[in-house]
Amino acid sequence: MTAWPNLLNGMSRPAIAAVVALLVCVIGYLDYVTGPHISMSAFYLLPLALAAWCLGARIGLVVAVVSLAVWITGNVANGDADFTSPGLVGWNGGVQLISFVVVVFTLARLRTLQSGLEVRVRERAAALTREIAERERLQRDLLEISETEQRRIGQDLHDGLCQHLVGTALTCQALHEELAEKGLGEADRAQKIVKLIEEGVTLSRRSAKGLHPVEMDAEGLMLALDEFATTASKLFNVSCLFECESPVLIHDDATAGQFFRIAQEAVRNAINHGRAQTIMIQLNTLENGLELRIVDDGIGLASAAPSHEGLGLRIMHDRACVIGAVLDVRPGDEGGTVVACTLPLTAIPGNSRHEPAHV
Repeated sequence: MTAWPNLLNGMSRPAIAAVVALLVCVIGYLDYVTGPHISMSAFYLLPLALAAWCLGARIGLVVAVVSLAVWITGNVANGDADFTSPGLVGWNGGVQLISFVVVVFTLARLRTLQSGLEVRVRERAAALTREIAERERLQRDLLEISETEQRRIGQDLHDGLCQHLVGTALTCQALHEELAEKGLGEADRAQKIVKLIEEGVTLSRRSAKGLHPVEMDAEGLMLALDEFATTASKLFNVSCLFECESPVLIHDDATAGQFFRIAQEAVRNAINHGRAQTIMIQLNTLENGLELRIVDDGIGLASAAPSHEGLGLRIMHDRACVIGAVLDVRPGDEGGTVVACTLPLTAIPGNSRHEPAHV
C-alpha cells in the first residue's frame, strides 16, 4: 500500500502532469469506445485526484475542466441521448463539474492539512531531540558537579580534618608520655584517647578516599575498588571481595570514576536494602569491552525497599549512560542480585587500552 505514495514522491511535477494527461486521454478513449450505454465518468476521478493531491488545487481545476470537456465530447460523439440538446449538455456538464470541483478542493485541503501535520511532526521531533540532548547535557553536568564537589569534600577531609586529628593525637601522645613520667594513673586514659583519635584519623581518611577514590593513572580503578572492598568489609562487617583476573587499565579518569561510583552504589544497596553478607566486585575484560559486575547474596530486588532501591538504580543507570555503558540489574541464579555494567570498546574515550599491564 505504501509503494504508490513512495513512487509518486520520487516523481517530478512534469512527470506527474504527463501521467495525468495520459490517464485523461486513455479514459476518454475508453469512454468513446464503450459507447453511450457504459458510463466512464467515475474513472475521471483518478487523474483528477492525482492532480489535486500532487500538483495542487489550480492544476486540479484545470484537469477537471479538461476531463469534463473530454467526457462531454465523447458522449456527444457517441450520440448519447442525455447530450442531444444544449440544455441537457449544460445541465449534465454542470453537475459533473460541481462533483469534480468538490473532489479537487477536498483532496487539496487534505493534502494541505497533511503537509502541515508533517511539518509539525518534524518540528516536534526536532524539539524532542533537542530536549533529550539538553537533558543528557544537564545530566552530565549534574554528575560532573556532584563528582567535583565530592572530590573537593574528600580533599578538605584529607587536608583539613585528618591533619587536625593527627595534630590532636600528637598532643595527646605528648600528654600521655608526660603523665607516664610522673607515674600518674591518668596516663592510661590519655593513651586510650590517643587510640580513639587515631581511629578517627583512619575513618576520616577512608571517608576522604571514598569521596576521591580514583587516581589519575591507568591502574587507579583497580586499586580504588580493592581498597573500597576492604573498607566496606570493615565498616559494615560483611565479606566484600574484589576480583580482577587480569589487569584492567582505564586511561580516562571520568570513565574510571563513574565505574567506581556504580560499584559503590551497588554495594551500598546490597548492604542497606538487600541485607547481603557476601559481596563480590569483579572487573573483567571482554572481547568487545569492559565489564564491572557486583554479585551479592542478599534478599534480592523483589524484597528490597522500592523507593530507595529505585533511586539507587536510577543513579546507576544515569552514570552508565553518561559514559556510554549498559547497566543490567537482575536476580542472581542462587538468590541475591547481580549488577553488570558493560562498556563497549567504541564508548571508551580515546579508544583507551585495557590490555594486561606490562610488568
